[in-house]
Amino acid sequence: MKNFKFFLFSVILLFPALMFAQQTIKGNVSEATSNSPLPGVGIIIKGTIKGAATDFDGNYVIENVKPGDVLVFSYIGFNTQEITVGSNSTINVAMVESAESLDEVVIIGYGVTTVKDATGSVTSVKAKDLNKGAIVSPDQMLTGKVAGVQITSDGGAPGGGSQIRIRGGSSLNASNDPLFIIDGVPVDKDGIAGIRNPLNTINPNDIESYTILKDASATAIYGSRASNGVIIITTKKGSSGELQGSYSANFSVNRNSDTVDALSADQFRAYVNENGLPSDIALLGNANTNWQDEIFKTGYGTSHNLSLNGSSGAFKFRTSFGYTNQSGTLKTSNLERGTFSVSIGTALLEDHLKIDFNNKLSLINNRFGDTGAIGSAISFDPTQPVYSDSPNYGGYFEWLQANGNPISVGAPRNPLALLEQRNNNSHATRNIGNIQFDYKMHFLPELRANLNLGYDISSSDGDNSIFDSATSSNLELATLGNISHFEQDKKNILSDFYLNYAKDLDAINSSLDFMVGYSYQNFKNEGFDRNNIQDRALTEVLDYYNELNLQSFFGRLKYSFVDKYLLTLTYRRDGSSRFSKSNRWGNFPSAAFAWKIYEEPFIKNVDAITNLKLRLSWGITGQQDIGDYYPAIATYLASTNTAQYQFGSSYLTTFRAQPFNSTLKWEETETYNAGIDFGLFDNVLSGAVDAYFRKTKDLLNFIPFPGGSSLSNAGNANIGKMENKGIEVTLSTRAIRSDDLNLDFDFNFTYADTEITQLTTNDGPDYEGVPVGGFDGGVGNYIQRHTVGYSPYAFFVFQQVYDANGKPIEGVYVDRNNDGSISNADRYRFEKPTADFTAGFTTNLTYKDWNFNMAWRGNVGNYVYNNVDSAKGFRDQLLNPSFPNVIENGVSNILDSDFINGGTNRYLSDYYVQEASFIKLDNVSIGYDFGSVFGETSNLSVSGTAQNLITITDYEGLDPEVGSGIDFNIYPRPRIYMVGVNLNF
Repeated sequence: MKNFKFFLFSVILLFPALMFAQQTIKGNVSEATSNSPLPGVGIIIKGTIKGAATDFDGNYVIENVKPGDVLVFSYIGFNTQEITVGSNSTINVAMVESAESLDEVVIIGYGVTTVKDATGSVTSVKAKDLNKGAIVSPDQMLTGKVAGVQITSDGGAPGGGSQIRIRGGSSLNASNDPLFIIDGVPVDKDGIAGIRNPLNTINPNDIESYTILKDASATAIYGSRASNGVIIITTKKGSSGELQGSYSANFSVNRNSDTVDALSADQFRAYVNENGLPSDIALLGNANTNWQDEIFKTGYGTSHNLSLNGSSGAFKFRTSFGYTNQSGTLKTSNLERGTFSVSIGTALLEDHLKIDFNNKLSLINNRFGDTGAIGSAISFDPTQPVYSDSPNYGGYFEWLQANGNPISVGAPRNPLALLEQRNNNSHATRNIGNIQFDYKMHFLPELRANLNLGYDISSSDGDNSIFDSATSSNLELATLGNISHFEQDKKNILSDFYLNYAKDLDAINSSLDFMVGYSYQNFKNEGFDRNNIQDRALTEVLDYYNELNLQSFFGRLKYSFVDKYLLTLTYRRDGSSRFSKSNRWGNFPSAAFAWKIYEEPFIKNVDAITNLKLRLSWGITGQQDIGDYYPAIATYLASTNTAQYQFGSSYLTTFRAQPFNSTLKWEETETYNAGIDFGLFDNVLSGAVDAYFRKTKDLLNFIPFPGGSSLSNAGNANIGKMENKGIEVTLSTRAIRSDDLNLDFDFNFTYADTEITQLTTNDGPDYEGVPVGGFDGGVGNYIQRHTVGYSPYAFFVFQQVYDANGKPIEGVYVDRNNDGSISNADRYRFEKPTADFTAGFTTNLTYKDWNFNMAWRGNVGNYVYNNVDSAKGFRDQLLNPSFPNVIENGVSNILDSDFINGGTNRYLSDYYVQEASFIKLDNVSIGYDFGSVFGETSNLSVSGTAQNLITITDYEGLDPEVGSGIDFNIYPRPRIYMVGVNLNF
């Protein structure tokens, strides 16, 4: 624990005052094992807020200290020490590193615990261990860091979203997203209009730590929304002492490392000349245009962050300002974000009443590049120029009819025109905050009352304008363009109250911690969309108002016997307005037991074992998030003006009943977890192993209904079961510890398997399952299927037949049922998008004032349907006889397969389902700490970071990391180079 100078501060003095018999205490704090100085150690006079911190050489000075005062020395990762002041004015302290911070506090639901006392599967990741680099959204900081947590970005768009899965998800049609809690406020993760990733409204520089709750014992306290795990984000708070500041800035350059292997102009000419009709050959141009080069560019980004923290009187505060501007590699795409946060904490009534206020404000402007241009750049004829000689349609080359009008069907649009003749922008403001009162009863100090009032409020609007010079498939709008506008307001209001009683029962060598509480949360979502507002005759209007209410009663009992045997019992009763009154409430219990084996006499004297703890847990969590706010309640839709009923000379608005299912109820997930935490050789090697088994019943499933049984032929119902099982391994080693050199390795590994065990009330042997996974080029067809006995989203395909040279034979598939013909009955389930194994590996190295970090990540056993090849890799796509006035480009796969026809069966061939296992070097960073170059109280460091450096894979597409398992039209993830500077003062 040395060489941390680049993020620590100099001496802090609190409220000096000259008093009789007071003295100045000074000294040095060092690490006991190496005698090296420890900067940033907090020293406080016990029972007061007076204190100081060691400087970069481990020295400290604290004034106005009286004999008999107790100085408390504390530092994360080390045992706290208390020393009583005598007549000596110099006090030097050697701090002993704790057993891998077993006493470190971790956040859990409605409270805290320590690492050594945790009974559930809980992982905490501190700010210093998170991913570095040009990171816009907080979820990117966790990628590859935690066993059992898989984060897949939707692509390389600035501020783009991510698919986050903890232990694979437990639902089919309900949400599989974890619950996010920011400073005690469960935030709205369903999305904000105009914001592709709601989490990017949080400034990553404000985050202090993540706590991930994975098993049911840890998550059940959040009941209704915790079946997919919980991620608790804690932001940085103020500290005691004089005003301190920090400024950081970085500049990044983003470039695509690769593009789709579309045919070059020369390859395309050769293909058309060899395979095309004379009319096709006549359409060839004289240009050599690389359309992907035309739509992609080098992106640039910058970020600035300023924070100030300190204390004044009884108040501690922190405030921060952030600005980020990130342009994407797709032309016209850009994100601009400003953030402001403030945290104020105080203790009143002799420290019995603690009040904490937090507020995070963000303002985001987005311009979205039309991702349709990516697919168009692959298919647009590379022998045509970017611009034409005609001023029509903005001067861009387009496929036109003989009369000069655009070809409305069968012709791709000019990719660059799609970008530059559209302005799709949004503006959003988001406020997340809370005020929390924690009162320790004067008459009974063991009893605390906690009230948390929180809010998550957002407002957004945006316009999507297609210029009037743009081509359009709708000839009515060809000279008008198209303008749409939206506005949205969302409110998430929270009120939590709980009582907590904690007492050491010395008579029976036990401790008791009991908590009971109530939670109220209300969501409102209202707004409108206006389309075609440039022409009133075509204007479409959509107004909406939705409201969701969640209420809960909860309790938890923690019992410890001889500080070796730990028991945690949790119960939560949840109500959701999504369900009818008869099914509104669900009950979610859990139990966990932990045994500190290292405290037993037969282990305690084994020097090699620092920590050994067994954890067992069971619990039930619920799910109600299926998107629709009123799936079980009768609602009615008002008719438009064109569907009113005439009554005499008046026209009456009619109402149509909307589909609903009053029998809907909670989806329930039952989880069993067994884990071992261990530490060896003074925690030189430490880690955890967890095994889990999870069963979900009453799946909120979208299924077909028999004719006449409902207002719709399909809808939501509680039918189906699913099972998850897996093993998670986390290893950390402090490989080298010396005065100048420190080396750490962190490794995590996950095996996960998910299987659908029921889909209907009586799954017959002939039931093929639920079709899912629509793809480009196959209208009304699906490449995936939910089927009993298989993983969700398993590919459902024909088995391709190959010739002696390994080349696929078009239209020839294996007759798997041996009935003499090829039909849908010959399709089979072949692999799945989710990986069997995932792993992450991180190296941290410090040498004197240098630091180096490297993060690798890998997936094994995941497959991807290459929809780029299936949609752009056959002759009739390039030379479509149905559209003789247009020729289109394709991908190089057409040269390998020689496929001609785009028939449905070809799209459904397992030829296009490809193994997508990969190893990625996500992040490499190097930094140097210059120390106090601007005075004794300052510290300057610089760093360089590269992201998305290496991908090792056999997958033939652009990127093997595809969350849905269907690869088409994906915004490439760019390679990013960043330089940064950090100044503490």
